[in-house]
Amino acid sequence: MMEKGKKKISWRDLIYKILIFLGAVSLIVYFLPRDGQFNYQFELNKPWRYGQLIATFDFPIYKDKAVIKSERDSVLEYHFHPYFQKSNTVATENLARFKEDYDKHLKKRLPSAQYFNYIYAKLESIYEQGIMETDQMKSLLDDRVSAIMISKDRLASEKEVTSTYTVKTAYEALFLGDSIKYKTDLLKACDLNNYLEPNLTYEKERTQTAREELLDNLSLTRGAVLSGQKIIDRGELVDQKAYNILESLKFETQKRSDSVSQKHQILVGHILLIAILIGCFMIYLELFKKDYYQHKRSLSLLFLIVIFYCVITSLVENNFFSVYAIPYAMTPLIITVFLDSRTAIVAHTITILICSISVSYPHEFILLQLIAGMVGVYSLRELSQRSQLIKSAVIITLSYIFVFMSLELISESDVTSFNLSMYSYFAVNGIFLLFTYPLLFVLEKTFGFTSNVTLVELSNINNSLLRRLSEVAPGTFQHSMQMANLASEAALHIGANSQLVRTGALYHDIGKSQNPAFFTENQSGGINPHDKLSYEQSAEVVINHIHDGVKLADKYNLPKAVKDFIVTHHGLGKTKYFLISWMNEHPGETPDEAKFTYPGPNPFSKETAILMMADAVEAASRSLPEYTEESISNLVDKLIDTQMEEGYFRECPITFQDIETVKTVFKEKLKIIYHTRISYPELQK
Repeated sequence: MMEKGKKKISWRDLIYKILIFLGAVSLIVYFLPRDGQFNYQFELNKPWRYGQLIATFDFPIYKDKAVIKSERDSVLEYHFHPYFQKSNTVATENLARFKEDYDKHLKKRLPSAQYFNYIYAKLESIYEQGIMETDQMKSLLDDRVSAIMISKDRLASEKEVTSTYTVKTAYEALFLGDSIKYKTDLLKACDLNNYLEPNLTYEKERTQTAREELLDNLSLTRGAVLSGQKIIDRGELVDQKAYNILESLKFETQKRSDSVSQKHQILVGHILLIAILIGCFMIYLELFKKDYYQHKRSLSLLFLIVIFYCVITSLVENNFFSVYAIPYAMTPLIITVFLDSRTAIVAHTITILICSISVSYPHEFILLQLIAGMVGVYSLRELSQRSQLIKSAVIITLSYIFVFMSLELISESDVTSFNLSMYSYFAVNGIFLLFTYPLLFVLEKTFGFTSNVTLVELSNINNSLLRRLSEVAPGTFQHSMQMANLASEAALHIGANSQLVRTGALYHDIGKSQNPAFFTENQSGGINPHDKLSYEQSAEVVINHIHDGVKLADKYNLPKAVKDFIVTHHGLGKTKYFLISWMNEHPGETPDEAKFTYPGPNPFSKETAILMMADAVEAASRSLPEYTEESISNLVDKLIDTQMEEGYFRECPITFQDIETVKTVFKEKLKIIYHTRISYPELQK
């Protein structure tokens, strides 16, 4: 039965790993660029580092993008005119309505027919000039369009934009005539805006066609290079002319290789390379971090980060932004905080190798990013304060600057030709690295991790939950503080997470704050409420501090890593005092052990195992009749050996050597805690 179960789990794990592998490879390959590679790297005003380059085919010399843009902008500004259709009916309908309203009621408001003639003529003039929508007018002015083409009866005529109106400017124009002869207040009383309506309609398709025809007439090339012609030789400076020729050659090379067969060949190469790199990463996890496959959140975080940076690099490289502004060093920082530094370095290396496929200068890129990643891991071995991230960001930025400067000193002969824009990208990179802290918080909530920063914040005894524990259950609070010191020291000596153990120790007994008087450390005055309860009831009250602790942890949103200490510090142990007392009173009877058993589970990590040991040792040490080296040593050995015999640590990745080390630490710490003070002499009179 066991063998069948193991085989089933093994097959399930294998399928899971295959799916992860295929998913990661597919996503990364999908976003990689498919264009053919131009095998030369060059920069403007830098020496040509290769041998003599001869053209192997005829190709045109394309104009520089800036020149093309300037010519396009110039043509559009001076020769491009959007098309508008003028409506004949809008003016006719509004003028007729005005005449009708005048005959009905406006005649009474106006002193003479001259007002009617003036308004009618003005409206005719405005509609003849044309009225357009306010947004369209604003758009034309913003685009610096000076004139438009107005279509009427299949004929188009050019008109200045400023000579047309919007409804608002048309309304204002009605009052800008003879303001002395025609009183403004009388004109306003006629509600003339009711007779103003746009009669110019934008013709999108016709305008777009005219624009395209205008741009199509522009030449994108300036000369040509013939097959066999020398382009550039080793050591020659890549001036603007040579740069344009090389860019043209690069474009034509990629264009010629943009065939279906070439794309298939590139795709196969990408799949093979990405599969090898992702496979190497998974082999590392299989050999050294197999437990990450069991903790799906760890694996999800690792592959999410790797895939994200590979995809973002492919997208950014072909756009205006530089890849050197992307904070790749954030990868090892996050993985170091949540997982471990070795995995951080491996994941970062794999990520950078994959990303280098997309960038223009892969060797320089790999060198810079690998050094920055290693510096990041070194600068953030254990995160406990926000200031550490700022320090790491500064150190990483400086490493970028100095490494790139050293490369330029090697390759450049003149300091004035240094690429200063790169240093600005490094500065932006450093600023982005500062966002690691809020990102850690988001990842904590998303994947259920618990960072050291969170643990340090939870360890603050002034937070509401611990402060309440110290007020209502001072004995329990002191017990937790002593345990925190004992357990964290032991964790340091066996390579466990000392901050996690310290925080877990502070919260492991928070459930006792619900019924503090039922626990010995909080009792005073000789009053014991257990005297009025049966042994079963007393055991239930004591066991309930686990359930109460979990409820409080949920209420105060404590992370799962801390809740694990609440449920495991007694494991599946018994409330032995009440169980043995019941058995002594009921000789020969079999007790219902479920009523005296903690809900568990047993410890399943080094940290939870250390806490269980520390809990038993610290509590029992208070009842020693005398504190000697021998009595403390015997107590520690007896309690921890009993826990081992009862099988509490069978599911823990803790060794016998670790347990012996923990014992030694506990003994030394307890000797210091309970050392005998010398008595001070009285002053003799």
